[in-house]
Amino acid sequence: MKIYEKAPAKINLMLDVLRKREDGFHEVEMIMTMVDLADRLEMEELPRDSIMISSQAGYIPLDEKNLAFQAAKLIKERYDVRRGVYIHLDKKIPVAAGLAGGSSDAAATLRGLNRLWDLGISQQELAELGAELGSDVPFCVTGGTALATGRGELLQPIDNPPQCWVVLAKPPINVSTADVYGRFNVAALREHPSAADMIKAIADHSFSAVCSQLGNVLESVTLQLYPEVRQLKESMHRLGADGVLMSGSGPTVFGLVSKEAKVSRIYNGLRGFCKEVYAVRMLT
Repeated sequence: MKIYEKAPAKINLMLDVLRKREDGFHEVEMIMTMVDLADRLEMEELPRDSIMISSQAGYIPLDEKNLAFQAAKLIKERYDVRRGVYIHLDKKIPVAAGLAGGSSDAAATLRGLNRLWDLGISQQELAELGAELGSDVPFCVTGGTALATGRGELLQPIDNPPQCWVVLAKPPINVSTADVYGRFNVAALREHPSAADMIKAIADHSFSAVCSQLGNVLESVTLQLYPEVRQLKESMHRLGADGVLMSGSGPTVFGLVSKEAKVSRIYNGLRGFCKEVYAVRMLT
């Protein structure tokens, strides 16, 4: 039997950092939602007790460094599963892009193996398992739209944002999340985006209010380190996107677009100097 799982990308509509914690992580407040740019995973039981991963993408690790591998290993050990699995990753989400591609693959692996091996694990338990793998994995397990607090693992589901187009563009650079957080100085922040105001904008189904409440404090670091990201933001604004923000620690920039007629103009304009451009819909 083969099991198939979709692993969608996430974007941060709002990301605030409140303080650095004693455990070395940062206390955050984020509003995350998913878009229809997704990896696809195929899982099949192996006749021997091992984990094998393959992918058409030649630029990702296929061993213990891969989050999907780690997810499979964790679920096998935690539930004493003495069976093997072969996982094929069809990668569509850019790597090291601020879109949680690896975290979503791990979440999809947890969901898929729960079904493949008929383990009966609840979604809450899967999310708790995911928190052991990374801060974004619990959200990727549950999906939807959520307010995330703590280090990102504490989730409160909220309404989905108004449906719209999302144009994503990733410049040809990789950004280390650890490096960005390491350089971030929360004491130097003069303004913080408001989770409460974004939640209200979403609850009011106001696309213009959602666009006006977009905010990501990590831009203060990434835009300074990588001028390409700043250029992408400026280009999206100039081409007519209604709201523009960097997702996560970057370097991907997304533009929210209400009218389909604008999408091709923005997409084609960005493709002139950026290879990785995607036009997708919100997953609402």
